[in-house]
Amino acid sequence: MRIERVVAALAAVPLAGGLLGGVPAAQAAPDPYLTVTQVTLDRTSVAVSGLNTYPINVTVKAGYDTGNSGDDNVVLNVILERTGGTGGRQSIVSADLKRTSGPVTNGTWTGRLNVASTANGTFKVTGVMTGPYGGPDPGTPVDPTPYSGQTITVQGTNQPRISASVNPRVVPFGKPYSITWAVTNSATGKPYGTRVPIGLGVDTPCAEGGSPMYRTGTNGVITKSYTAYDAGALNCAHIYTDPYYIAGQWLFPARPTAVAATPSKTSARVGTIVPVNGSVAYMTGSCPVQLQRLYGRTQWRTVSTAKVRQSGRFAVNAQPSYKGLIPYRAYVPACQPFVAGVSKSFTIRGT
Repeated sequence: MRIERVVAALAAVPLAGGLLGGVPAAQAAPDPYLTVTQVTLDRTSVAVSGLNTYPINVTVKAGYDTGNSGDDNVVLNVILERTGGTGGRQSIVSADLKRTSGPVTNGTWTGRLNVASTANGTFKVTGVMTGPYGGPDPGTPVDPTPYSGQTITVQGTNQPRISASVNPRVVPFGKPYSITWAVTNSATGKPYGTRVPIGLGVDTPCAEGGSPMYRTGTNGVITKSYTAYDAGALNCAHIYTDPYYIAGQWLFPARPTAVAATPSKTSARVGTIVPVNGSVAYMTGSCPVQLQRLYGRTQWRTVSTAKVRQSGRFAVNAQPSYKGLIPYRAYVPACQPFVAGVSKSFTIRGT
């Protein structure tokens, strides 16, 4: 899942959803083998601060029957979606609930919902799905079985925030780099004073979970070194609770934009269209490119636009409007993860 593919993957699995920490994106119908008759939470109002979580006991009465012997070991997860308030979480999910009484076809599953401070606001039970969460069995994924249940109110304070500083700020192609990740209290801007467990991932784990775990210093900071290859993928940091993340940060390291452009001719009659061909190193398409002409001594104005092709090449058109030397340049605006860049200027003589 390199940079040319990860954007499409994340479009299918939104950062606030999917295995990145919320309800999996809609992919199929609810599981036809799961029936849910009751979901009960033992609390409907909690207060939680900082990196702590508050455990709410969850009881689900349900039935599951595929006719397979493995049904006896099925676990369930309860899904809650935000209905009000503001916080880093748009959905929360219970830990795996295990069957504690009755047959699997008509039994009771119990366990906990770990509520984080970033769930500040109100959340409503909206569905139940088979688990383990984030690790479905091979085959076609299913949506949660809908269930309209209780609403909980969360007073979340001192919510954690993850920030990142990439060194160097713009990572040259073929060079290693480092990222300093910092966990702070969003209310105070200060660290929590503890060594915070944090997941640091590259590429697939950033979209699907499973990042390797580390610990920050007591100042909330950790610096990790990355290979040149890592810069072509999504980099991420997460703080987890079971089974979702409390807070997360994702980024593509910024990359330099090396633009080259050459006119098909260096002189042309006034009003004649002159094709200008160019390329952007390492860029694989879709980003805009502008041909700019110099007006006066310092003002560059766009006179032609195009898109960079999959080959990294582009074509724009110049059109001399007066007799004499006319300066042009190709300009590529910032286009994730590339920073803005310009070609060397060149001239076309209008005749």
